[in-house]
Amino acid sequence: MYTPHTFRTGASAYARVGMETRTMSASPHQLIVMLFDGVVTSIGMARHHMATGDMVAKGNAISKAISIVDNGLKAGLDAKAAGAAGAELVGNLSALYDYVIRRLLYANLRNEPKALDEAEALLENVASAWREIGGASAGN
Repeated sequence: MYTPHTFRTGASAYARVGMETRTMSASPHQLIVMLFDGVVTSIGMARHHMATGDMVAKGNAISKAISIVDNGLKAGLDAKAAGAAGAELVGNLSALYDYVIRRLLYANLRNEPKALDEAEALLENVASAWREIGGASAGN
């Protein structure tokens, strides 16, 4: 007999397989966009959990967002590949990601939704540029 838990577990496994499939077939550009989408989703979940008072889930969501920024977006920066012309941009993005991480930590410690909003807005500015680049290259 199926229970609600069985359906949730099955749906979770299905979603995980779908994400793994998209990740395996994604271009490097698409992977970056997926990281941005993931961090924005995590921040949204943190905001929801903060509003409902679920501090454990809020902390987990913020930890996930920090991990995506630090171990995904920031770790993916490559000053050598960017060359001399792109080195300044890489440095600026690294500093921005450090700042976003600090804002997320502050939001977690102080239960401050405005800090979540600021982090999300900063990331969305960069994410929208990545999406535009992807749209422009797809049109060629």
